[in-house]
Amino acid sequence: MTTPRPKIFGIAGWKNSGKTGLAVRLVTEFTRRGYKISTIKHAHHDFDIDKVGADSFRHREAGAHEVTIVSGTRYAIMHELRGEAEPSFEEILARIAPCDLVLIEGYKREPIPKIEARRLEAAKNEPLAPQDLHIVAIAADHPVENAGALTVFNLDDTQAIADFIAATVGLGQPSK
Repeated sequence: MTTPRPKIFGIAGWKNSGKTGLAVRLVTEFTRRGYKISTIKHAHHDFDIDKVGADSFRHREAGAHEVTIVSGTRYAIMHELRGEAEPSFEEILARIAPCDLVLIEGYKREPIPKIEARRLEAAKNEPLAPQDLHIVAIAADHPVENAGALTVFNLDDTQAIADFIAATVGLGQPSK
C-alpha cells in the first residue's frame, strides 16, 4: 500500500527575495491553525548540518552511507550521495512522513503550484512568473505592475497568503 502524495505548495524567487521568511511565517500560521506541516528546502550549494568532530560527523567521514541521529526530541537522517546524482524532487517527497501540507522552498523548475516572492533588495529583480506557468500568485514588498491574472499579496500578509494556499491546494480540516 502506497502513501498518497501529500498536498504541496512552493515558494520560488531569487536569492534574498524573502522566500525563507515567508516559509517560516507560513509554517507558523498553518501550525497555529492546527495543520501538520513539513518543508523541503533546496540548496544550490554544498551544506552540512553536522558539526566537525561530532560522533555522527566521524561516522560520515568514515564512509557511512546513512547516519541517523536519534534523541528524545528529534531525529535526523543524513544520506551521503558520495558521487551519486542528487535525488529527484519526487524521491525526496516520497520520504516525507504523512502530513497535511508540504511547503517547498526553492525547486523553481518543478511543476507545482507556487507563489513568487519578490523583494526590491533581491539578488535579481527579473520576474519568474511570465516564464513559469505554475506560479499562481506573487508576494512582494513593493507595487507589482504587469501581474496579469495573478493575485498579488503584500509579502508580509501571511494570513491572506495562507488562506490562498489552503484554497489553491484544497487543504481540508487538519489531520488528527
